[in-house]
Amino acid sequence: MRVVQAEKVVKDYEVNGMTVHALREISLDFEEGEFAAIAGPSGSGKSTFLHLAGCLDTLSGGTMKIGGDDTAGLSKKALALLRRRSIGFIFQAYNLIPVLSVEENIAFPLTLLGVDKKEIRERLGRAVRDVGLEGMEKRRPGEMSGGQQQRVAIARALIKKPALILADEPTANLDSQTGREILEVMLRLNKTGGTTFIFSTHDKMVMDYARRLIMIRDGQVESDQRRSA
Repeated sequence: MRVVQAEKVVKDYEVNGMTVHALREISLDFEEGEFAAIAGPSGSGKSTFLHLAGCLDTLSGGTMKIGGDDTAGLSKKALALLRRRSIGFIFQAYNLIPVLSVEENIAFPLTLLGVDKKEIRERLGRAVRDVGLEGMEKRRPGEMSGGQQQRVAIARALIKKPALILADEPTANLDSQTGREILEVMLRLNKTGGTTFIFSTHDKMVMDYARRLIMIRDGQVESDQRRSA
């Protein structure tokens, strides 16, 4: 099953009266269960592609389908619902809610979806175990290390069982050992749950872990290599 289908995607921005061509007719498909990284220099368009795949921005041209849904044909309300149900996000800045505990941060997406409290408790217990945060459920983000906060972010992204996880520079604020531990957690969850992971990254370690590496430059695909698991 194709989770993401991008065909001749174009994204332009206006900056100080000038047009910046962030993406230039990029075509990429991602299948269920992929563990893929998009890499390239700053300004190459890798984060822009993730924002479009995550329905956080709109296309200037081309087609982007998520789970078969053409995002260009959806209303803002429908796009928000698609994000909420089908897409999980992991950011380099973690984006946790400071006043909420670990378990409250992780459960937050299910609360938004109106999931009943019993199911939230069941999913929460498993999510906490999956990322190795047992015993930290009542802590707040300010009481945790960067690596622990990123584990919370991973659990939050996965708890709603999305088809797609988009991870924008998830190891950027971590030391190499912690970054490797985080990647091992995500790779294990990818293998056991079949969730598609797409990273944007500068980090060679992320590139080495990826089973598919896409290099982009100046808004165009430079290379697309698949590796055996």
